[in-house]
Amino acid sequence: MADNDSNKRRRLVELKDGCRYGKFGRTTAYELIARDKIKAYKMGGKTMIDLDSVDEYHASLPRVETRVS
Repeated sequence: MADNDSNKRRRLVELKDGCRYGKFGRTTAYELIARDKIKAYKMGGKTMIDLDSVDEYHASLPRVETRVS
């Protein structure tokens, strides 16, 4: 059986917890949401962050290259 998004459980947390998990602030979180870098959903009046999308965002960041003298 193929694993697709419809069969996958979302790991959703409130915005503040998503920011803590992702190590960024509220403003950065909303910027990342606006640029489609992380996924967010509305549940009632709350913004819920998809932790899997935060993991994917972190994995996409460029690696720091160090110079060896």
